[in-house]
Amino acid sequence: MAAVFALVDCNNFYCSCERVFRPDLEARPVVVLSNNDGCIIARSAEAKKLGIGMGEPYHKLKGALLRQGVTVFSSNYALYGDLSARVMRVLEMFSPMVEVYSIDEAFLRLEGVAGQKRTEHARRMRQQVRQWTGIPVSVGMGPTRTLAKLASRVCKSIPACDGVFDLTRYAGDAAAMNRILDTVAAGDVWGVGRRYAAMLERHGVLTARQLRDMPDDWVRRRMTVVGLRTVLELRGISCVEPEDVQPRRSILSSRSFGTPVKLRAHAHEALTAHITRAAEKLRREGLVAHTAGVMIRAYDSLAAIARTADEDAGGEDRPYADFATRHLVRATDYTPHLLQAGRELLDAVFREGLRYKKVGVLLTGLEGRHAGQHSLLDCMTGESARDKTRDALMRTADSINARHGRGTLRYAAEGADEKAPWHMRQRFRSPGYTTAWKELARVRG
Repeated sequence: MAAVFALVDCNNFYCSCERVFRPDLEARPVVVLSNNDGCIIARSAEAKKLGIGMGEPYHKLKGALLRQGVTVFSSNYALYGDLSARVMRVLEMFSPMVEVYSIDEAFLRLEGVAGQKRTEHARRMRQQVRQWTGIPVSVGMGPTRTLAKLASRVCKSIPACDGVFDLTRYAGDAAAMNRILDTVAAGDVWGVGRRYAAMLERHGVLTARQLRDMPDDWVRRRMTVVGLRTVLELRGISCVEPEDVQPRRSILSSRSFGTPVKLRAHAHEALTAHITRAAEKLRREGLVAHTAGVMIRAYDSLAAIARTADEDAGGEDRPYADFATRHLVRATDYTPHLLQAGRELLDAVFREGLRYKKVGVLLTGLEGRHAGQHSLLDCMTGESARDKTRDALMRTADSINARHGRGTLRYAAEGADEKAPWHMRQRFRSPGYTTAWKELARVRG
């Protein structure tokens, strides 16, 4: 049986999530900002038509956005993650094999759906996702993952497709397939990055069709075997499999402060939040860390601080940054142990008098949590039994936060002041409609 793949892509996902609970914004321009309300990272179709570019600094466009009636949101990743999970659960009703590719995309296998019924099946899927989650999606289908991605791109550019396009219908029509591939730039093909796109353009390879027809040796020499797989996929030969899950080498949790931080206590609160998130990732992926590192970065240089104090201003006059690591006695995913190491590392790199912009934690030396065996000494000292108690405590905390929203249970060292300067700027954040009990949407009588 020939392979059939569907790529389901949530349209303008972050903006669509914001509209789920704000139906008044339907057909109106919407943008979503990055961390600390820095740059535009998502645009609705209406915002794109206004010429608003991806990555544009918000402070430069603030006035224009206001004049054009654009609604602005701070990023609300908890909401986006929750709605993404809901979309994926609906998709699982339509295929026994769902490969989640990103927060807003998934591949489905549809070999079990007859060719003449495939488009109808995709339309039902699209309708069900919209009805149950409020998220609009596009569905592209093809004999390979690359062609399914290409079909998804095509269906978005042709309104008559109504969000569904099946490339498998043209498997026996070479002329029609050529015309379709001619409409897609080689640089827009899945797997062709900017560097390869520039190289292809220099060699006159401008369309997906031209790329498909290049000799194998030419492609392999210039784009390696990975590029050759992309070309084979354009020819209808399925050879790109979901990437084997590579073991993580590190977990990083870091973010710029909302406003400059001068107090050690505030830096410690921020670091506590980052370590808590990093430890949650460890447990979620069944890992433990052998090494913890703390990084810190300031706006000021040590030399500048020395000058203000009329001291010797030796040293380089550039913003202070430092990084300290510690090898843990035992690999762990236990948050309190990581917090203790983090506090001591922060004390080693924190310098009084500076205005800090960022702090973060890096966990390395990762391995499966059951890879290391308990020693006889662990058993004799009761460490094995204590580990079981710690595991139960962490499972309970993770479960409560997963059910009732992140931060429902948190460490006192993280502080309780939501307006502390280290908190990310989110002046336009929408409520946590699906992730926080206090922020549920209210029905007006």
